[in-house]
Amino acid sequence: MKVAVTTSTFAEYGDEPLRLLRAGKAEIVRNPHGRTLTEAEAADILRDCAGVVAGTESLTGGVMDAAPGLKVISRCGSGLDNVDLQAALARGIQVRNTPLAPVAAVAELTLALALDLSRNITFMDREVRSGIWKKRMGRLLAGKRTGIFGFGRIGRRVAALFTLMGCETAFYDPGVPGDEHSKRMEADALLAWADIVTLHCPPQADGRPVLDAARLKLMKKGALLINAARGGLADETALAEALKSGRLAGAALDVFAREPYPPSGPLASLPGLILTPHIGAYAAESRTAMEVESVRNLLSVLNEKS
Repeated sequence: MKVAVTTSTFAEYGDEPLRLLRAGKAEIVRNPHGRTLTEAEAADILRDCAGVVAGTESLTGGVMDAAPGLKVISRCGSGLDNVDLQAALARGIQVRNTPLAPVAAVAELTLALALDLSRNITFMDREVRSGIWKKRMGRLLAGKRTGIFGFGRIGRRVAALFTLMGCETAFYDPGVPGDEHSKRMEADALLAWADIVTLHCPPQADGRPVLDAARLKLMKKGALLINAARGGLADETALAEALKSGRLAGAALDVFAREPYPPSGPLASLPGLILTPHIGAYAAESRTAMEVESVRNLLSVLNEKS
């Protein structure tokens, strides 16, 4: 059976995922482009495949129709935004994801970005490299209020890490009640309360930003914003204005409405901003665990259907 692997860095950090596929008698079709596939490229690669270990390429009904033998889409990652789930259901294609493997990596990246922003590390690194030797005063995380949008597995791990750093944490998630360990607040109140806001929620159903211009204005003056969840959760144009005006002291984005983010984009030239290329799960241990989990998910479905 043919199985497509569309993630561009598959098995670079450990060969166990490939060994599992070979043990499962899979004929592997790799992504030859070294980047996220276009719809046309995805349709071409999946054409004769029974399953796909999928990256972030758009898997529409049209792509699925080009692969009439497709039985399973196994996302190497937790998000399913790029998969047309209704189209898959209508065609009898099972969809799986890997919600557990990236939790620690994304949470640790969030903490790293908060520390970087608080101590101006990246900003001063750029200055030293350009010949500026200036010691900029930073801030401790200890004693700060951290507001978490989305309180699933990653949001909870973020809360635990920031609590260990001495932060007070609270969250907004309409589907999760508060308990003795975590304080639940409404979205607008959380924004006004928090010194650091970090996003770990899915996109809204209508595609509008979770943090639009009006909500960004509710944030405390001098607050920090981190998005390591989904591109477009924060209005990027409004965020650029909030940074330019000094309302926000800094922000860190690992995800963008358009990826790769263009170097001519309005965020690229702002000094108080850290930009990373969607690396939330890119810790070697987590990446390999995601790939192994995605392969096992794929083979489980294919073995059921064989």
